[in-house]
Amino acid sequence: MAVNATSFTSPLADFKIAAGSLPPQVDYVLDTIANASIMTWVFTLLAIAVAYDQISYFMQKGSIVGPTFKLPFMGPFLQSLNPKFEEYMQKWESGPLSCVSVFHKFVVIASTRDLARKVFNSPSYVRPCVVDIATKILGEDNWVFLDGKAHVDYRKGLNGLFTRRALECYLPTQETVYKHYFSRFLQITKENGGKPVPFMHEFREMMCTVSLRTFAGPYITDAACKKISDDYYLVTAALDLVNFPIIIPYTRTWYGRRSARMVMNELAKCAAKAKVRIAAGGDITCIMDAWIKGMIDSKKWTEATEKGLSTEGMTKPSPLIREFTDMEISKTLFSFLFASQDAASSAVTNLFQVLANRPEVLERVREENYKTRNGDIYAPVTMDQLESMTYTRAVVRELLRWRPPVIVVPYKAKKAFPVTDTYTVPKGAMIIPTIFMALRDPEVYKNPDHFDPERYYSGDAEEKGAKNYLVFGTGPHYCIGQHYAQLNLALMIGKAALQFDWKHHATPDSDVIKVFATIFPKDDCPLTFEERKW
Repeated sequence: MAVNATSFTSPLADFKIAAGSLPPQVDYVLDTIANASIMTWVFTLLAIAVAYDQISYFMQKGSIVGPTFKLPFMGPFLQSLNPKFEEYMQKWESGPLSCVSVFHKFVVIASTRDLARKVFNSPSYVRPCVVDIATKILGEDNWVFLDGKAHVDYRKGLNGLFTRRALECYLPTQETVYKHYFSRFLQITKENGGKPVPFMHEFREMMCTVSLRTFAGPYITDAACKKISDDYYLVTAALDLVNFPIIIPYTRTWYGRRSARMVMNELAKCAAKAKVRIAAGGDITCIMDAWIKGMIDSKKWTEATEKGLSTEGMTKPSPLIREFTDMEISKTLFSFLFASQDAASSAVTNLFQVLANRPEVLERVREENYKTRNGDIYAPVTMDQLESMTYTRAVVRELLRWRPPVIVVPYKAKKAFPVTDTYTVPKGAMIIPTIFMALRDPEVYKNPDHFDPERYYSGDAEEKGAKNYLVFGTGPHYCIGQHYAQLNLALMIGKAALQFDWKHHATPDSDVIKVFATIFPKDDCPLTFEERKW
C-alpha cells in the first residue's frame, strides 16, 4: 500500500497507436516529442516565450517610432537604472509618439505640446501613475491615484490649504528655516577653507526641511526632519520609471518603500499632536493645522444643523470636509512631500547656479528685494510684499521654463486610448507626456535655450505661452501647490540675494543635465558662500 500511495502511472503510458494509422509526418512529430529531453523542452518553451514577447511588443508598437526588436523580456531595463537626459531628448525628437517596452510594461512617450495636453485632459482614458512602482511606495489608497468624482471631492477639501490667506500663515516658518540653513552654508564654506563644495545635497536637505515645517510645523522634531531628509534620498532612488515587477529585499525599491513608511509613521504622530492642539484653540502655523481646523469646523457645523441648533456666530466651511484619520492625513502630506521635494531641490540648485553665472540678473533681484524690505535685509516679508516683487517672480518663472524640474509625467491607460487618428495606446500601457519640448518651442519662446527673465517681466511669454507652460500640468490633476511652490522659491532666492555673495565654480559637467527623478547639474553645483557686506 505504501508504494501504491506514493507512485503514479499515467493511463497513457502504455497507449499505442496502431501502425500505419497516422501519416508519417505526424508520427515523426509525436515520436520527437515523446523522446525530447528536459533541456529541449526548456529551450523550446523559452523560444516560444521570446517569440510571444516580440510579437506582443510589435503589435502594441504599431506604426509609432521605437526599437525594431525588444531585448527579450527586460527591454532597456539596465539603461533605465541610469537614465541620461540625452537619451530622453533622442526619444522626444524622434517623433510625436515613440515607445519602449520594459519587462511587463509597454511605454508610449508623447513629445508634443498638443499630445501632452491631450493626455493631461483625458481623465476618462488615463489616470496618473507617477512611476511604475509608485503605488507600492505611496500606498494603493493614496489620493494621488483617485479618479473621477472621488478625486474631485478629495481635492476640494485640500484647496483651502493653498489659498493666499493660508500661504501667508506659512511664511514665518519658512523664513526661520532659511535663516538656519543660510548660516550653515556660510559655515560649510568656512570649514572647507573657502574651497568649493557641491551643494546639491545641502539644498535637498534645506528644501525637505522647509517642506516638513510647512506641512507639519512644530509637531515634527529637528531629529525627525534630519532623519527624513537623509532617508528621503532612498525614496527618490527607488523611483525609476519602470522597475522590476516585484519588490526584492535590499534593492532600491525595498529601501525606498521602507523609508516611505518611516516618513508616514512620523507624520501620523504629528497629526495626532496637531488634533489636540487645534481642538484646544491653537493658532494655524502649518498645513496640518489648517486642514484639521477645517475638519473640526465642519464637524461642529454638521452637528449643529443635524440637531437643529443655532449656527449664529459660526461660518459654514466650504466645502464641508469629513474627519480624517492620522494615517490618512499622513499619507496626503507625504504625497505633498513626494511632489515637492525633488522638484524644489532641482529648482533651488539651478537657481543658485544660473544667478551666480548671471550677475546682472542677481543684482536686479537683490535691488528689488532690498527696496521692498525698506533697506532691512533681515526683515520678514508679507504676502503683499512677496507678490509685489515682479522681477524676482519672473526669474523663478523663467527658471522653471528653462530647467523644468519635472520633465515627464507618467499616466496609465485605463482603456484603449485613441491618442491620435492613427494610433491607439493599448489598455494598461503607460503613456508619458513630456513638458520639456513645449517649453522649448521656438515659435513661442525666442531663443528658447537662453535663460531670460525679461520674457516674463516685460515680454509676452505669459500670454503667448499660455498653452505651453505645462510646468505644473493641466487638467484635473494639475499641481495643487503651484502658487505655493513659486512664491516659496521667490522668498528663498530673495533672502539669499540680500544676505549672500556666492560664486559658482564651473566644471566641464556644470551644464550637463543629470536626471535623478528631476534634473540637476551633473557636478551637483559646486559653490562658495560669503556674507554680503552692505
